[in-house]
Amino acid sequence: MLLIRRFEEACGRLYMQGKIRGFLHLYIGEEAIAVGTMAALRPDDYVIGHYRDHGHAIAKGMDTKIAMAELCGKATGSSGGKGGSMHLFDSKKHFMGGHAIVAGQMPIAAGLALASKYRKEDRITVCFFGDGAVNQGEFHETLNLASVWKLPVLFLLENNLYGMGTHVDRSRAGGRHIYEAAAAYDIPGVQINGMDVLGMNECVSETVKSMRKDGGPRFIEAMCYRYRGHSMADPTMYRERDEAEELGIKDPIESLKNFMLQFEIVDDGELAEINAKVEAEISDAVQFAEDSPTPDLDAMYRNVYA
Repeated sequence: MLLIRRFEEACGRLYMQGKIRGFLHLYIGEEAIAVGTMAALRPDDYVIGHYRDHGHAIAKGMDTKIAMAELCGKATGSSGGKGGSMHLFDSKKHFMGGHAIVAGQMPIAAGLALASKYRKEDRITVCFFGDGAVNQGEFHETLNLASVWKLPVLFLLENNLYGMGTHVDRSRAGGRHIYEAAAAYDIPGVQINGMDVLGMNECVSETVKSMRKDGGPRFIEAMCYRYRGHSMADPTMYRERDEAEELGIKDPIESLKNFMLQFEIVDDGELAEINAKVEAEISDAVQFAEDSPTPDLDAMYRNVYA
């Protein structure tokens, strides 16, 4: 979680320096969801996500140097600098990309799960999406198809309460308990505190175990809170300054740190070591990205199919 947090903070700084361009959606505050989920999966399980995808990619094992180079539009990035922030991709880690179109990744997740079922592979597909996606047609169509065909896909909703600047209460009926909508498609659904990495891991572990045993899709709604704006262009003027405190939101990294110290799982010295290693890795990633070449002009026409 700390690696993702520091990566995102570095991205924010590079964006303000003009070294990362375009849209940038930071995952700060939601790290427990990605980390708790990935720890419950097998290496060959598929993961596909939305545009706030840095945390998903890193938690799935993507090299931070390659990810940072992609964000900076460099030739050494995962897509040669063409994808940028919203389209990280690492097929070797079975991370099937971030997707900029809201809910656009959901039919693809169903396709991945269908392929796994057709090949008789014991493989789960996890599809991350936000609360804004539930008002799109792809959400309903994909849940229906996944249920009818009993596809091994875990729909994981990251409900951070806001679709851009619109509160979920204003955009969705029952916006704080969207998991109940899964019942309309005969899909078991639960809601969980997405700011608790241990609880997240336990929930996903049990869910995935059930899926491998009985087949079919599942639905988890992870309630969370993003500490930054929707994107770097968002000053979050629509939120009260003390909203997180009023909601009882606790930083997932601080909560885990306090838990480990309380039960003497680690000491301050070990935490300092972890922090130093993370800082060094992020520093190396930034340096790698800055030193990497920009794509040549001919690259503009490569891998273009339409």
